[in-house]
Amino acid sequence: MSKFISLILFLAFAGCGLATASEARQPYSSAIQKAHAASSPLHVRKVINHAHTLLGIPYLWGGMSKEKGFDCSGMLVYLFKQEANIHLPRTTADMLKAKKLPVARHALKPGDAVFFRTQGSVRSNHVGLYIGDNRFIHAPRKGKTIRIDSLENAYWKKNYTTARRF
Repeated sequence: MSKFISLILFLAFAGCGLATASEARQPYSSAIQKAHAASSPLHVRKVINHAHTLLGIPYLWGGMSKEKGFDCSGMLVYLFKQEANIHLPRTTADMLKAKKLPVARHALKPGDAVFFRTQGSVRSNHVGLYIGDNRFIHAPRKGKTIRIDSLENAYWKKNYTTARRF
């Protein structure tokens, strides 16, 4: 009987360590992000998936193509037109003027446009695509490439202004 109990205890404790190292390191918020993605409309998932394929493409002021590059608003215009047939205004300023209600930061959903005031500007002059888990994809500035950044980064947190859902 004691061998049986020992075997049960051994199996119970051994089972506690069955998760792989990468699974153990995966943050809880990753599961939340997957749940948000699964509940997002199809066009939003397509926009976000396409945005990931643009990572590494150079910033180009006025750019709106994979071949030449993108500026921040050009990237969103391109993505929403290609994947959702939604025609966004061309500039960050005009996107903000669009008849869309602001989205509170705590209510952000994947696919929302997030706006920032950068380089000492008094108004919002930069936009990115919120992808969930406090992260966004954007074309930062000349000399940089499209990348993912965190809204929790001190710079972006300080310069965040608003969001819109298109």
